[in-house]
Amino acid sequence: MVESDLPHGWVVTSSGRVSGVHEAGDLFKEAPFTDTERLLMDNTLTDATRSTKVRFTVYIGDLGANSGAGAEALFPSLPEPERTVLIAVSPNDQAVEVRSGREVADRVNDRVCQLGVTAALSSIRKGELIDGLVSAVRVMAAAIGRPA
Repeated sequence: MVESDLPHGWVVTSSGRVSGVHEAGDLFKEAPFTDTERLLMDNTLTDATRSTKVRFTVYIGDLGANSGAGAEALFPSLPEPERTVLIAVSPNDQAVEVRSGREVADRVNDRVCQLGVTAALSSIRKGELIDGLVSAVRVMAAAIGRPA
């Protein structure tokens, strides 16, 4: 992803994450996550990416009627999709989809993806979205391990 393709106020950080802000003076109606939850998610993604050399990305939002197709459609637009693992959650549907890029598919295989989904679902079903995602990322990173 190139910064010129991003909306105003969004950048690709030096670690490769996409980060965005809202305009000064524009108030959020309601922030969906606390500062602590956002920091926990950011640190978990950073730690997992650094330890595995696989780019972890989380998407939270509507994936459409077919969540699998929604995740597939989203995947190519991610930074470095060939070495990325996407954990996509459609909270209203309690659907979790995991996709991995071709360069990391041997390390992020179906077993690892299923471990991540299993780790996430219990918390997500209780309404604890960030806890579920943090669990998924940590379990997957542990299963992937360091590159050879």
